Parts: sequence; structure tokens; C-alpha cells
Amino acid sequence: MHWNPSDNDRIVSSGEAVACEFGDGLALLHLKSNIYYSLNGVGAYIWELIQEPRSLLDIRNAVLTRYDVDAERCKADVEGLLKGLTEAGLARLHREELV
Repeated sequence: MHWNPSDNDRIVSSGEAVACEFGDGLALLHLKSNIYYSLNGVGAYIWELIQEPRSLLDIRNAVLTRYDVDAERCKADVEGLLKGLTEAGLARLHREELV
């Protein structure tokens, strides 16, 4: 998948995983592949956010509000995680529809 989302594109969990708390983060089991994934505390927060469709901009702003992080680092890290979740089938990207 080509990853070049806009700030207004929305991402949501795919519904194909179960999650449980694991230390300060989460363990995710992808139900189709039976592969486990782990998320740290920030990743777990993002996972919580994407249980309903949210724009990439909204997700980044939520992380910036909650954590002390540089905006450029936040953008790179959040988009890296979301790309990985999408490629693993754990999340879906919905492109903004131009009217």
C-alpha cells in the first residue's frame, strides 16, 4: 500500500484484532493471521483513539496535547505507527473525499 495520507484522511481500527493490557501498553492479536503485536503506552493511547474514525491531524493533536513531544517528531512517530498498523491489517485508512 502506498502511504501518503493527508491530514484530513481518517483512520480506524479494522476490528480484526483483540487487545489486552500488557504492562504499560497493549498486546494486540490479529485474528486472521494469529500474529501478536505490542504497543507501548503512547501506541496504546493511539489505539484507543482509533476505535472510532479520526483524522490524522486529530490524532497528532491529541498526542501533542497529552505528551511532551516535538511536533515534527510526533508527526513522524504517529504516522509511522499508523502506517504499520494499516499494513498489518489492524487499521484502515479512509481517504478524504473531495466534493
